[in-house]
Amino acid sequence: MSAPSPAPLRIGNASGFYGDRFEALREMLTDGPLDVLTGDYLAELTLLILGRDRLADPGRGYARTHLRQLEQCLGLAHERGVRIVTNAGGLNPAGLAERIRQLAGRLGLPTRVAHVEGDDLSHRPGGWGEGVLTANAYLGGFGIAACLQAGADVVVTGRVTDAALVSGPAAAHFGWTPDDHDQLAGAVVAGHLLECGTQATGGNYAFFTDHDPALLRRPGFPLAEIHADGSSVLTKHPGTGGTVTVGTATAQLLYETTGPRYAGPDVTARLDTVRLRQEGPDRVRVEGVRGEAPPPTLKAGLTRLGGWRNEVVFVLTGLDIEAKADLVQAQMGDALAAAGPREVRWELARTDHADAATEETASALLRLVVRDPEPEKAGRAVSGAAVELALAGYPGFHLTAPPGKGSPYGVFEAVPVERDQVSHTAVLPDGTRLTVTDPARTRALAPAREPAPPAPLPPGATRRLPLGTVAGARSGDKGGSANIGVWVRDQRAYRWLVHTLTVERLRELLPETAGLPLTRYALPALNAVNFHIEGLLGEGAAAQARFDPQAKGLGEWLRARHVDLPETLLAPRAPTTEVPQ
Repeated sequence: MSAPSPAPLRIGNASGFYGDRFEALREMLTDGPLDVLTGDYLAELTLLILGRDRLADPGRGYARTHLRQLEQCLGLAHERGVRIVTNAGGLNPAGLAERIRQLAGRLGLPTRVAHVEGDDLSHRPGGWGEGVLTANAYLGGFGIAACLQAGADVVVTGRVTDAALVSGPAAAHFGWTPDDHDQLAGAVVAGHLLECGTQATGGNYAFFTDHDPALLRRPGFPLAEIHADGSSVLTKHPGTGGTVTVGTATAQLLYETTGPRYAGPDVTARLDTVRLRQEGPDRVRVEGVRGEAPPPTLKAGLTRLGGWRNEVVFVLTGLDIEAKADLVQAQMGDALAAAGPREVRWELARTDHADAATEETASALLRLVVRDPEPEKAGRAVSGAAVELALAGYPGFHLTAPPGKGSPYGVFEAVPVERDQVSHTAVLPDGTRLTVTDPARTRALAPAREPAPPAPLPPGATRRLPLGTVAGARSGDKGGSANIGVWVRDQRAYRWLVHTLTVERLRELLPETAGLPLTRYALPALNAVNFHIEGLLGEGAAAQARFDPQAKGLGEWLRARHVDLPETLLAPRAPTTEVPQ
């Protein structure tokens, strides 16, 4: 007689980034039952921030917000038997783990704390070149699993993949091994759905107008019920805000991904095998996920201080907006030539309206951004010259802010590293150091075969309307590249989308992509296509080279562009209808 399967594991998330809702940890602990509560505090930009913190004080380098949350919630987690797993350790997981032990001692709690380290590669022999501030490998979930199997109540990590915060506890709970690729892949997909917090429960959702605004006012954080076969149910605590639908799950699944192969340290999850099904109100079943052996190398993220940046925003009001912009650019020409910054960018945002009822709505914004390795070339030599035009420039001259001396900006770079350069180590609650072994099998990452498209819709009448009338989108950043995932709500609309929104058509709709390498991936099981745009964000979000440096609004810009939509796709929909796929 076979042993019964372990009970499903309820894993919640209480943070999608460093600076997310402070009360979320307490809310997730009090609003319903959980087995594990995770928190994702690290982004590419966050490591740069923590690196600068560590320069000021070597004892820092972790997310101090999390320690303050635990001051309020560590006792609550102990009472409810909820284990806490976060990457809040950042660049100093050992330091944060020790602070948590001290906190537990002051509170009189028998909390067993463990941490995971080995991701820090900043002192690699031979170095990384000039100016690197942080260098961290993305670790998988088996170090977390070892800590939990050793009895840890709290596990602190440095740079692990976001999904590892979920796949690690799942591997510990179900006893999965590194060869259980399908199960691990299912947990990785669940982790990806949870990692950005309320983006899975209606936040940042393209079709938000389908839902009652009161429902979305304060979305609850998500949780997943993970089963032994790797399938899961995405949901949230009853009575909390937000909504969980096939649509919100699809949007998050497409976020910051590229092709069908979603590679990680433990497994490569096949996103083209994911099946989403509305199981009930605020319950989406995630099943069918297949996994493959992970790549032979690990990803490492490097951050460095890239130079100095300054910005001046000129307000242009009323008439002759274009002529006013031309005048100020000409007047600034000599000062910019004398200062000599390496990069000068002008952008005119026509936020003005004709015959406007307020001065603000009658005004446009002319944005000047300069960047240079030397602070002097991006400092007051630029902003001071702008202020000097106050009485000599265009009529109505004023700026949005006083002159500044400029600020440093960062650069993120992703590089592959050999696994034997990384010492993935679990430091157990009793201090034992356990080396986490590499998987026995790996598989080089290769493009997946493009699926054959379905038959196009028959010809018919069309109307010129925004793409977003029928299509949702979500976009984001990966280093200097951006992705836009675009999905529709049924297979009939997908037949139109996959034949219409080609690489060439995307270039027409988003002229900023001209000349950049651009790849489209079709995901028919999700009724979606996903675009990867290399180099759109320059040197990454921290470099702030673009108006929207993290490409968060890129998908909404695309949805606002007008296309010829088949009238057969424009039938009215009942609000809040998200039919199962």
